[in-house]
Amino acid sequence: MVLTTPLIAHLAKSGSVDVLATPAAATLLANNPHVRETIVYDKRGADRGARAFVRLASALRARTYAAAYLAQGSVRSGALAALSGIEERIGFSTSAGRRFYTTRVPYIENAHHAARLLSLATRDPEREVPRSTLRPRLYPGPAERTAVDRVLGAIAGDALVVLAPGSVWATKRWPYFADLARGVSDFARVVIVGADADQALAEQIIGATKGQAISTTGRLSLLGSAELIGRAALVVTNDSAPLHLASAMNTPTIAVFGPTVPEFGFGPLADAATVVGRDDLACRPCDRHGPQKCPLGHWRCMREISPEQVAGLARSLITRGSD
Repeated sequence: MVLTTPLIAHLAKSGSVDVLATPAAATLLANNPHVRETIVYDKRGADRGARAFVRLASALRARTYAAAYLAQGSVRSGALAALSGIEERIGFSTSAGRRFYTTRVPYIENAHHAARLLSLATRDPEREVPRSTLRPRLYPGPAERTAVDRVLGAIAGDALVVLAPGSVWATKRWPYFADLARGVSDFARVVIVGADADQALAEQIIGATKGQAISTTGRLSLLGSAELIGRAALVVTNDSAPLHLASAMNTPTIAVFGPTVPEFGFGPLADAATVVGRDDLACRPCDRHGPQKCPLGHWRCMREISPEQVAGLARSLITRGSD
């Protein structure tokens, strides 16, 4: 959803844009000036099942939309657009739901995903797009600002380095965030972002800083995490969701890539961003997402990125930003 916001902004230049989204993704569109309405589709909860699907299609049909841009690409979303009577249905030629599309746009492998999504509107996947146009945008509001003020408390005015140690995929979790926290805590306050599942990782970082780091894991919404990241001098993150939140808030970013590579289309888009990875390994990349275990058993792509290297980059980026 974050990387879809440039497409939404482009479409809004020509008319009103409504977005169909899951409950979690819908929260990211709060306060977005380019979205007229966010229609929540709780496909695994209140809207589960065929009857709810047909009911939603009927409601969408009554709105007489001229076109649907199928950014998500699933069979379900394609079928929903077709059943809703939307005449023009645009999606990628490789998507699972392509049988329901009236226009199929080529999926360019080596493009950033924000550029790929934007090409659904421009119909020109080879078009060069400025980085500033591709950079996503999020719009935290008063609720998010209040939530962040609450978790930061007295340190709200300190220089912050946000660490995002988590990932659903085990091999994408760089193992030295705690060591990094020790290296940067002498020149910035360390704050940790993540979900409930990342609390154990956060505890390691807090222990390494002798209780000085602050964890917000499980305490902020996605948009609240974006607000926090927007206040930071730097974000250090794996190839995971906080990377895209940092891009949306244009926060200087160090992105650690192990089994995956930015060329898959999900690298940072902040103006000041550095990617760290072992480009000399023949086994890398090994997976589109990052397997739960290293296929070769050595996990060199992550183990051989030292905390000292990343701490040096962090200090350099913060110093550059303060000049």
